[in-house]
Amino acid sequence: MRIIKLNAIDSTNSYLRKLCASNLVTDYTAVMAKKQTQGRGQMGTVWSSQTSKNLTFSVFKNVSAYHLQHPFYISIVVSLAVLKSLQFFSIPKLSIKWPNDILSENKKLCGILIENVLKQNKFSESFIGIGLNVNQTDFKNLPQASSLRLVTGNIFDLDEVAKQIIKNLKVYFDVLEGEHFSMLKTEYESYLFRKNKPSTFKDAEGTVFSGFIKNVSETGSLQVLVEDAVIKEFDFKTITLLY
Repeated sequence: MRIIKLNAIDSTNSYLRKLCASNLVTDYTAVMAKKQTQGRGQMGTVWSSQTSKNLTFSVFKNVSAYHLQHPFYISIVVSLAVLKSLQFFSIPKLSIKWPNDILSENKKLCGILIENVLKQNKFSESFIGIGLNVNQTDFKNLPQASSLRLVTGNIFDLDEVAKQIIKNLKVYFDVLEGEHFSMLKTEYESYLFRKNKPSTFKDAEGTVFSGFIKNVSETGSLQVLVEDAVIKEFDFKTITLLY
């Protein structure tokens, strides 16, 4: 596995994409930065992280040989790879907050940003950005954030954690390459945060309602059981879980 280490960069995903445009990049090439100045989350949100305390890295994966109708399976693979890696380090009470935040109990440890490239109407490449709170202990104005150190009391080696995640990415992408879609979806759903528990949501219009998270669709929509025993599907950013 090839790991490129940088002191500071605007975004590891952007750096990796530029690298791929000018060089032949092999699978699981990773770019790690001590500091990201313009780290991004889903839908343009900002990922903030203290220098040298956390893992901010991106991984390249060629998916051109995969028979992928739904890119959400890449998100499933990455979510499971990160979660399994954290289990390896004995992080307790792990779950996936749809679509791909990794939580310990109800605190966010990890955010994932996946940028897929289409070529000739086929998914060609994935740039997998992972922001994992590792040794940071102070999260001002972020009451739902935590870190591996806060959860366990231990200090972690960033390289060791990154290598474990890349190792599990290989494992789960092999499962995806074998087209075991149902197996992956079932495992992902088993870790869904607040699955089958009464929860409160807010939709894009600001309406607050109650429901039960049941599963996800093939396309990655969240399936919620609402009033009158109706299951509704919600796309990302059209619904917010209020816990």
